[in-house]
Amino acid sequence: MIENLVRPNILNLKPYSSARDEFKGKASVWLDANESPVVLPGVQTGMNRYPEPLQPELKEKISRIKGVPANRIFIGNGSDEAVDLLFRVFCEPGRDKALVFPPTYGMYGVCAAVNDVQVIESLLDEQFSINLKEIGKKTMENPKLTFICNPNNPTGNVQSHETIRRIIEASKGIVVVDEAYVDFCPEQSVLSWIEQYHNLVVLQTLSKAWGLAGARIGLAFASPEIISVLNRVKFPYNIGKPSIELASAALDQEQEIKERVGEIINQRNLLMNSLSAFTFVEKIFPSSANFLLVKFRESEKIYQYLAGKGIIVRDRSKQPGCKGCLRITVGTQTENKTLLKALKELENKQQ
Repeated sequence: MIENLVRPNILNLKPYSSARDEFKGKASVWLDANESPVVLPGVQTGMNRYPEPLQPELKEKISRIKGVPANRIFIGNGSDEAVDLLFRVFCEPGRDKALVFPPTYGMYGVCAAVNDVQVIESLLDEQFSINLKEIGKKTMENPKLTFICNPNNPTGNVQSHETIRRIIEASKGIVVVDEAYVDFCPEQSVLSWIEQYHNLVVLQTLSKAWGLAGARIGLAFASPEIISVLNRVKFPYNIGKPSIELASAALDQEQEIKERVGEIINQRNLLMNSLSAFTFVEKIFPSSANFLLVKFRESEKIYQYLAGKGIIVRDRSKQPGCKGCLRITVGTQTENKTLLKALKELENKQQ
């Protein structure tokens, strides 16, 4: 089935192969990749060598933590690399389509535009839930890719498992469930479904709960067939050694990450309660992520006021269904108090 969805030129692609791919065993002298034989003073040992093309040791750690075989794991330069590769692998430019559910993560649309793929939109309802009545009409257009952000960015809510399952089973293409924020609600993950559904790709990341946004480590989980195609198309050394080492060190601290996630959730609840007391806050939407979508009266003025105080939030008011809304990331206790203090000062001025 997957072969029928992959672009013919990708199926026929002869991937780039380095000596590191071809050699199996242990070597002591590396004269294959035109690297510098020495490392500069002050630079970490080994940085003069290219990294492992397929990151086997890192995948083994991820495999143990996620309970997914290593041959079902792709590691990308952020989840965005996986999103872009999925377009390049499955969508014929100028012909195929992708289905998204606005308001949602903007890179789906950007990657579609870059790859000349038409975007089909099915707006979320007033509760930011997928409108299943519309799905039948949209799937009649045979989207090659369908993106479900869960928990959704920027709204923070989750779609039901029943809804996601119905979309996967109705789709003739690939369904991508983007779980960038799922570490804050692990019970919502559909990662275990990849063995049941060969057209399912689950995206996760180490940028959020794992605190490695600067390292750019994104994960894609899917059937071995899909992972194999992604590996054939990706750049040979897409993940640098420093990022691999940082990710490996972070994965050794799984228990500490769980504790930090618990603290972020606690801070999120405290922030929600405090924000609800302000007279200019109209609504705080339920969130299963590490941010809150908050509807303000005169949101643009509040956004500019906070920016003037050096506090940067995200204006989402131009997104469908998000008029007057700012997205606020849950920070440290000190950062959250700084935000609340600034808003309190603004409220006092207005009284």
